[in-house]
Amino acid sequence: MAKHGAILFSYVFPSLILTLNFFLCKAIDENRKVHIVYLGSLPDNEVYSPLSHHLGLLEKVVESNSATNFLTRSYKRSFNGFAAKLTDRERERLANMKEVVSVFPNRILHPHTTRSWDFIGFNEKTKRNASVESDTIIGVIDSGIWPESESFKDDGFGPPPKKWKGACEGGKNFTCNKKLIGARFYAPYLKDARDQIGHGTHTASTAAGNVVKDVSFYGLAQGTARGGVPSARIAAYKVCDAFGCPTENILAAFDDAIADGVDIITISIGNVQAALLQHDPIAIGAFHAMTKGILTSNSAGNTGPDDSSVVSVAPWILAVAASSTDRRIIDNVVLENGTTLVGATVNTFTLNGRSFPLIYGKDASSQCSESKAESCTEGCLDSDLVKGKVVLCDEPFGVYEANSSGAVGSILRFDWDDVSPIVPFPATGFTYEEHSLIKLYMNSTKDARVNILKSEVKRDTTAPVVASFSSRGPNSILPEIIKPDISAPGVTILAAFSPAGVLTRSLEDTRHVNYSILSGTSMSCPHAAGAAAYVKEFHPDWSPAAIKSSLMTTAIPMNVTDNSRAAGEFAYGSGHINPVKAIDPGLVYEASKEDYIKLLCLVLNQTDVRLISGDNNTCSTGPDKGSLQDHNYPSLAAVVVPNKSFSLNFHRTVKNVGLANSTYNATVFANSTEVDIKVVPQVLSFKSLEEEKTFNVTVAGKGLSNEAQSHVSASLVWSDGIHSVRSPIVIYKKL
Repeated sequence: MAKHGAILFSYVFPSLILTLNFFLCKAIDENRKVHIVYLGSLPDNEVYSPLSHHLGLLEKVVESNSATNFLTRSYKRSFNGFAAKLTDRERERLANMKEVVSVFPNRILHPHTTRSWDFIGFNEKTKRNASVESDTIIGVIDSGIWPESESFKDDGFGPPPKKWKGACEGGKNFTCNKKLIGARFYAPYLKDARDQIGHGTHTASTAAGNVVKDVSFYGLAQGTARGGVPSARIAAYKVCDAFGCPTENILAAFDDAIADGVDIITISIGNVQAALLQHDPIAIGAFHAMTKGILTSNSAGNTGPDDSSVVSVAPWILAVAASSTDRRIIDNVVLENGTTLVGATVNTFTLNGRSFPLIYGKDASSQCSESKAESCTEGCLDSDLVKGKVVLCDEPFGVYEANSSGAVGSILRFDWDDVSPIVPFPATGFTYEEHSLIKLYMNSTKDARVNILKSEVKRDTTAPVVASFSSRGPNSILPEIIKPDISAPGVTILAAFSPAGVLTRSLEDTRHVNYSILSGTSMSCPHAAGAAAYVKEFHPDWSPAAIKSSLMTTAIPMNVTDNSRAAGEFAYGSGHINPVKAIDPGLVYEASKEDYIKLLCLVLNQTDVRLISGDNNTCSTGPDKGSLQDHNYPSLAAVVVPNKSFSLNFHRTVKNVGLANSTYNATVFANSTEVDIKVVPQVLSFKSLEEEKTFNVTVAGKGLSNEAQSHVSASLVWSDGIHSVRSPIVIYKKL
């Protein structure tokens, strides 16, 4: 028996050890989380091997020869870094290494037309440089693309530009062409570069889609769909799926797009809040793109109208707010007493001209609390009680419960009145005031009935107005840089869509379309990218900063819609985009890599700045180090202490890109007499193109005190009688 026991033990013990090791390794692995290790620029050294270096660093901290098992991605084409599975201790050890700029977790970021281009004065007859436009490549970092879309056909296109170094690695059953010249995807679970959501197809076609006539969304918004630069080429980089966009993928896409040779990058993705520059994957990727002459357009975010909600804050990025166009989609509801109320949804359904009984959510539930039932929370409505009726809900998402429970329609309460979301069945939404009127009507009669009509298009004469959802400044990371930079159409935009994508999250909604209507800063971002590409086709040698400056200084001033801290320039930046004017701005505010390095010296230590820049530049100290408000930005901003007098100086330099012999005079427009603004000199005379002139702006005041004085807005306009070069000035108090 003892012998048998010994034999049994000899079999069980090794198995037990293996089992314990398995669970121990699994536990250790579960404690590991993917982090990005950013190392800055690639060394200018032919014998340098990024992969060997990355593995070497990993081996030092994991204390194991199995470092390869923990490395998930190596960035080695356009900048230096890697992604790896790390424990907290390993992350800390890497972060303390001198050759490491930053270590941050692999977060999940999220994705933030027929009429919009015409609305901004950019119609099909606008002059173009066709041959240069055809050589322009837009890199779209998003959820992929639907290659068979009419918007991406290659009829009439020649071979890809010779500068193109990319590839079509879109996966199985994915084919590129002479319009869609490149595609990549960044994780096995993404399967291919095909867009299963619709977001990437929408943004790509907005920026550079072909001219496609007679498109609409079930008859709504009918017209010709086209991108800003329809003759340009597209390269798609799929980093997102329905669950989000890992930062590990985003950095890989930047790494490839830069090396592939794109001219403009559009990325309608962002975090829920701004991150430090050295921890922001989009800021990192866009910085290295800028050093190669590539401008990145990025969505400002969809968490407005709260102040300091803008998430795209880096000065080398074009951060874009979303504004309305003169086309609005409305939906009328007719009460049985004859009252008609105007709601806001994209509703392609009809109740066939009939009125149906109206029931409040709280009266249609036997299983939820009153508050949940009023909101039509998921699982709350009783099918027997809502059958054949229209349900009144206190929340937007109540539409899905109303739909799935078998109601014939739904009336919702929105916190906005400027955006029309697509609904899965007859439904519309109202703000609190109108929603309350419907409640009063219900309480005034025993037989409340309503008819929900199909949506229709209405002209909006108040446009452009910044959308309520559009994220606002001030810039929480760099307070002296106004963000967003500019506003572009982002409300009710019709563009190409993936037929595999869902229109709403309702399981009952089985519709599939080739063109859809979306709203968000995700939609305004590719508008700005298309406009930037348009400027570049006339000025292929201009730097990203010059292109950005031309768009900002020629933007159309917008009206302030409220008196909150996040209003005015903090909502729309320099104004509404105007691509036609931008190709001839007169003057530009130039900024080079060295200028951005000087700025980084103000917020990072010298070691990190050297790693990012890839050279041994020295950060100035003392009085010579400068300030953020002296960065040569096309807008001017400063933060002041409340109730204290101030005198601020801004130094700027402009380059003449208009007429060789020209004289510009300065004019200041201010909305307050509480500040005194002086420009020295007030006249700039140029004798040649590319000539630069420097000037100073002084802003003085007795102090900003009450809430009405949370900020003071002004603008500086340089004019030669032909060009008007406008820069906003914002002075605001620190909270």
